[in-house]
Amino acid sequence: MTNFNTKDHPHKRLNPLTSDWVLVSPHRAKRPWQGQVEKAIVDERPAYDPSCYLCAGNERAGGKHNPDYKGTYVFTNDFSALLTDTPDGGTDEGSLFQAKSESGICKVICFSEDHSLTVPEMDVSAIRNVVDVWCEQFNELGRNDQIEYVQIFENKGAIMGCSNPHPHGQIWSSSSVPVEPARETVTQKAYFEKNGSTLLGDYLKAELDKEERLVVSNEHFVALVPYWAVWPFETMIISRRPVQNLLELTDEERDGLADIYKQLTVRYDNLFETSFAYSAGLHQAPTDGKDYPEWHLHMHFYPPLLRSATVKKFMVGYEMLATPQRDITPEQAAQRLRDLSPVHYKKTNQ
Repeated sequence: MTNFNTKDHPHKRLNPLTSDWVLVSPHRAKRPWQGQVEKAIVDERPAYDPSCYLCAGNERAGGKHNPDYKGTYVFTNDFSALLTDTPDGGTDEGSLFQAKSESGICKVICFSEDHSLTVPEMDVSAIRNVVDVWCEQFNELGRNDQIEYVQIFENKGAIMGCSNPHPHGQIWSSSSVPVEPARETVTQKAYFEKNGSTLLGDYLKAELDKEERLVVSNEHFVALVPYWAVWPFETMIISRRPVQNLLELTDEERDGLADIYKQLTVRYDNLFETSFAYSAGLHQAPTDGKDYPEWHLHMHFYPPLLRSATVKKFMVGYEMLATPQRDITPEQAAQRLRDLSPVHYKKTNQ
């Protein structure tokens, strides 16, 4: 009888950050594809688009105008999901009907005035400016007594619901801790109290020893495919030094975060020679004034593409009703990303 191994046989893997399981089915990666095929992504854009509401000097919704900015530019979202003047209150009609008011501040960060760029095409120095803005905004919003969590994220690509191709990200800061960071707080705290070290710190040490799922790294950060990854080419950036939030990063570590951000996204673009779509976001400690020694700064990347630039992974059927499932193993995904050129394909194809 054949012995079980994770390279060939269906199995489940535990995500210790969320306590969720993912089903891995390596044998299914060989199946033919006759499902949905997306249109090829054509990503040639001008440096300035007069119709873009994020370009410098252009008019936004409601008649507001962007300044003639260079580099980064931050403004309060014109269509914020959270509002500062939401009144306190809620409803409680028993355990089955509960609602609570939620307030907050939502902002947009333009990464560059150049409409044609994406993060992997930006210089590391320009990405470092973005990191500095993240730090400034985290500090400003986190010091607000009404804010308990600051979520920094980027949606890249129309396939991920990004409504504007201009290089930008968002910050949603809220009066309570959202679901995913709240779950990670519980799991990291339990681990820290049991072991006296951070969950991700110990996990990173183990991954560095194994070297199976590493993608890229530098002196201060490591990008890898998590053992429990759900999306085909899902990755996570982890700081080598356990820090609770961005403000604890040294100047050199900020440089390192900018560098690893570019290294990883260049390989994403190179995988299918397309502007690779993803949703990415930083997870860090809540900003309610308490100390969270268990928290370890990290950044999640959730890309949807599966087999090519035109075939995406769908989370449907069993994934929605039972358990998330993947075909290509995290080890295979990491190997493919790791073997790619560090030079962006647009430069090598010139």
